[in-house]
Amino acid sequence: MHEIRLDSLNWKVKGFWPWVPIKGTSMELGQELMGVTDWLPATVPGGVHYDLYRAGLITHPYTDLNSTHCEWVENRWWMYKTTIEWPSERGERVELVFKGLDYEAAIYANQELLGEHKGMFHEAVYDMTELLKQNERVELSVLLRHAPDEMAQIGKTSETFTQKSRFNYKWDFSTRLVNIGIWDEVVLRVQQAHRLDEVYLHTDVEGLDSGSAKEAVGIIGLKASVLDYESGEGESERLLVSVSCFDPEGRLVASQSASRLEDGQAEVELRIGEPELWYPNGYGSQPLYQVKVVLHTADGTEYDEKTYKTGLRKLSYAQNDESPDDALPYTVVINNKRIYIRGVNMTPLDHLYGNVTDEQYGWMVRLMRQGNMNMVRIWGGGVIEKTAFYELCDANGIMVWQEFIQSSSGVDNIPSKRPEFLALLEQTARAALADRRNHVSLTVWSGGNELMSAPNKPSNDSDKNLAMLKELVRQLDPHRLFLPTSASGPVEYITDEKGLGHDVHGHWKYMNNPEHYRLYGENDNLFHSEFGVDGVSRVKSLRKFLSEPHRTPVSMQDSMVWRHHGEWWDTLSRDEALFGTMQDLAIFSESSQWVQAEGLRFILEANRRRKFRNSGSIIWQLNEPWPNVSCTNLIDYFGETKMAYYWAKQAFAPVHVSMDYRKLNAAVGENFQSDIYVHAHQAGLSVEVTAQVLDSTGAVHHQAELVGVTAEDTALCVGQLKFSVPSTANGLLFIRLIYRSELGSGQSHPYVFSASEGPLYKAALSLNQAKLTVGLSQEWQSSEQEGMLENEASITNTGEEVALHVHLEEQTNGYWLESDDQYFTLFPGETRKVAIRCFEKAGGGFLKEETAVGASLAVRPELLLRSFPNLVFPV
Repeated sequence: MHEIRLDSLNWKVKGFWPWVPIKGTSMELGQELMGVTDWLPATVPGGVHYDLYRAGLITHPYTDLNSTHCEWVENRWWMYKTTIEWPSERGERVELVFKGLDYEAAIYANQELLGEHKGMFHEAVYDMTELLKQNERVELSVLLRHAPDEMAQIGKTSETFTQKSRFNYKWDFSTRLVNIGIWDEVVLRVQQAHRLDEVYLHTDVEGLDSGSAKEAVGIIGLKASVLDYESGEGESERLLVSVSCFDPEGRLVASQSASRLEDGQAEVELRIGEPELWYPNGYGSQPLYQVKVVLHTADGTEYDEKTYKTGLRKLSYAQNDESPDDALPYTVVINNKRIYIRGVNMTPLDHLYGNVTDEQYGWMVRLMRQGNMNMVRIWGGGVIEKTAFYELCDANGIMVWQEFIQSSSGVDNIPSKRPEFLALLEQTARAALADRRNHVSLTVWSGGNELMSAPNKPSNDSDKNLAMLKELVRQLDPHRLFLPTSASGPVEYITDEKGLGHDVHGHWKYMNNPEHYRLYGENDNLFHSEFGVDGVSRVKSLRKFLSEPHRTPVSMQDSMVWRHHGEWWDTLSRDEALFGTMQDLAIFSESSQWVQAEGLRFILEANRRRKFRNSGSIIWQLNEPWPNVSCTNLIDYFGETKMAYYWAKQAFAPVHVSMDYRKLNAAVGENFQSDIYVHAHQAGLSVEVTAQVLDSTGAVHHQAELVGVTAEDTALCVGQLKFSVPSTANGLLFIRLIYRSELGSGQSHPYVFSASEGPLYKAALSLNQAKLTVGLSQEWQSSEQEGMLENEASITNTGEEVALHVHLEEQTNGYWLESDDQYFTLFPGETRKVAIRCFEKAGGGFLKEETAVGASLAVRPELLLRSFPNLVFPV
């Protein structure tokens, strides 16, 4: 079997009023009924909105309020058409396969109806064998009806009736912009008389208890079903399924054949000596073995072949330390090693998800890996991502928590029991399980997001809907954990009440000083699978989607445009309470991002201090599907990293030092006391920690030296920092932690305290005596990775005051920028060298403009250096 992709064909699309393309001509006049558009060039995969924009029929929907002028699009019917020129090759059977139709379609070939389809996440498959035998050219048409009127974020989950991505209908991080189109590949699947159907691949490792990997044995278990399209007498009995395994260097390490069983199933187990083990990011490497499955006869006639890449690893789950007996097993164990989850929640990468490119997936997965993250939760209000994403997670050690497509709705959150919904949900679940289970990165299945049988009470598998999903997972992927929903209870939201916080969500705001530090610092949750802090986007990005009249700080209450781009995430009053009145957009952005980074860092560190009583943290959220003024994301729509990304990266680092505190204000003369912790994956690691107390000129007011040796699977308290709070010129006090170990050295982003009586951080807005010089060590160098340029920046503060949150921006818009560290602090006289990597942008849909405005690798990146508060330095 092989596939011929039809994406590159000359596709066109045309809009109609509902039912017009079915009727065709006027009943009264007999004349042709014209469409609401002419035939337009179409992108496949893609979506109608981008095609309309390219044709000049809608304005850019992500700018200002323009998306509100596009809501007519979801209420029209859309016809795609193209012509298939059938090549000379023939097969016993040829199928036309749509891997992603959005949402309800009728498919025609030469004006003959092939069939109808409903749903985004299971294939639409049609037999084209006879048609292509009789015709060298086939006119293909796809009629997409108007989008169903599904629930948005606010509504009734119990009344949902589709498997369409619900964030399209308005969520707190998106607008109402309902996609219609062919959102995934279209292929011709050419097959012989017999073919491999579903293949189930899973791996395990035996003998790890011996303590020596050389004595371990890797196991690849494989089950394959076989389909017959034409079968002569006795022919089926002659079929064999052979499986071969090749190590990461391409050497054959195991092979076996199995005769086809009577029920059409073949089962094979390969055993591999001295396996190279797959680990999550930060715990080891990710070697991938290639598995080749061949369907053939005893005399060597081959009918079909499939290849897979997989990792060899042992997967299990355990209860947390000091866990209540009724708690679920929230700790992931891989190769007998408990894995502390350092995760992110991911929304779709674009509102119009059909336009997302493999390169965009690559950028997001790279940022996860470089950000010391090891798990991504694919949220149930979004999409089941395209195959390329899961392949990238396999290769980069990013464990996947995959939710089925259902989510809370606010008015009620009860899983829908509507018969048509359950039927569609089962189709989606079966399709997802059949494919995604073969990815070694897949670690957890979940029934959906925030499903609740009553307010603050997560649903469990006694619910008919979730019981069905649990049974499907048991049948089709029994080796993996199924969680009924996230959070999984016994209460939904983080709580002060002890013993009830198992897997919890919340909160999504900075809870203010000192409440934020009390709540998270004293919490006993077992697993924190969703929480966040909001912050304004980078000013570079704000200028891309806010027109000139809307580039002044304003409350969401007072601006329809700002409200449209992030109503829930209004931080102006919060930030003015900490910094004073905000009038400059850049200063507002930098200040808001500081609060987001500070608030998020504390939650991550507080959870990590309780390792493995707490099994991990999954930040809400990695990204956003459209540009928001403010959001809880770490990476904005344009692929720009916010300050919180780099502070989370440090909090997730394999070796990290943190400070436990309960407030940001500190009175002069107050006795300050704080525990200092070392976090490391490795036991027996000798660590020296220097804790410094500085003012904004860099003068050291107190210093403490602490030492310790890390223990297995627990955070190490190396001692306390104790001092009397000194008087400083502006009331600001900085505490910096520097560590040294045999694995290397590093320092924390400083913790900033204030003795000011007014807004705590107001004095920080007057830090304008820093002077930064920066130089690149060389000309930009091409990397081994295609589309990447590398350099090193040496940054020195020659001024008289601290330079806060130093970071580089790429100005051409042709590149994504990623670095070892950003948003770091330089005191007077200090120098920091950071590696810089720029990746040529290759976004799809509306992000293509980013690349067009920018440059190719023939034009080198242009960098700008910033520090707080909005000081700009040339590079």
